[in-house]
Amino acid sequence: MTDTKQNHGLTDAELFAPVDHSALESEKITAPRYSYWKSVFRVFFRNKVNIIILSLLVLVIVFAYIYPVVSHYDPYANLMDPNSKHLSPVKAMNYFGASIHWILGAGASGESTFDAIWNGSRISISLAFICAAINMTIGVVLGAIWGFSKRVDLIMTEVYNIVGNVPTILIISVMAMLFTPSFWTMVFAMTVIGWIGIAYFIRTQVVIIRDREYNLASKCLGTSTIKIAMKNILPFMTSVIVTQLATEIPSYISYEVFLAYIGLGMSDMSLGRLIYSAESAMVTPGWEFEFWSPVAIASIITVVLYVVGQNLGDASDPRTHM
Repeated sequence: MTDTKQNHGLTDAELFAPVDHSALESEKITAPRYSYWKSVFRVFFRNKVNIIILSLLVLVIVFAYIYPVVSHYDPYANLMDPNSKHLSPVKAMNYFGASIHWILGAGASGESTFDAIWNGSRISISLAFICAAINMTIGVVLGAIWGFSKRVDLIMTEVYNIVGNVPTILIISVMAMLFTPSFWTMVFAMTVIGWIGIAYFIRTQVVIIRDREYNLASKCLGTSTIKIAMKNILPFMTSVIVTQLATEIPSYISYEVFLAYIGLGMSDMSLGRLIYSAESAMVTPGWEFEFWSPVAIASIITVVLYVVGQNLGDASDPRTHM
């Protein structure tokens, strides 16, 4: 065999040719490209349970926001028909015909319980999202500044000691009684001081990391407190913020349902209002579906929102991206 064949088709000149040295190339570091949010979603979707829970959440959102538009829900369509009221699912389908509208029976006005539940879910979920958006925005921004500025800390700590020790449900109840019970009244009641607990939580997290070397270096270079808080601190707290959000959204639905159940809820026919209106049906034989159906849907919505948020918060932790 020739030398060329022994050396895999390369001649000695090619095998022992000198390699040029490049100072520029030697400075380059070979490392995999890292994308934070791609890593978050990769970790999140790696768990098959998360896919199932997220699919259930998407289904809930579709039924809450799209189904009421398509179904053209009218709570008083059968009001004058005495035979259409308080029907079980089987009786409702026998009376109105087999349809998705009657799989949970008919209510006190002859309305579809299924349609009423998803119309109420839209109101309750919208209330929770709006309250969470307002409280989280104010709480995160103010909490970051609170934790980094000692002057703000002196003032806000006193405010928190006074307001933060008053039960939240008590303040919401008083606000609901003082003003006309409506959607935006409930939003105001849940956000007037709802942000202060979030701000205190963020402040505590900021205090832990505010004196690290890179923050001290930025401060020595003249960087403003607000910029340090927004650029140096908050981006490292994404997982903490997402986890906090996961607990906030379901809590607002729970507040709304509880207040409506005790008669302090808004006038809109939300999930809480449906449960309150069907309270007597809970102990009436044959009418139980009117009460337990909105209770079950409210429970499913809060659990799904909480689980998705918690798992997304865990996936947002960079330590899980390894």
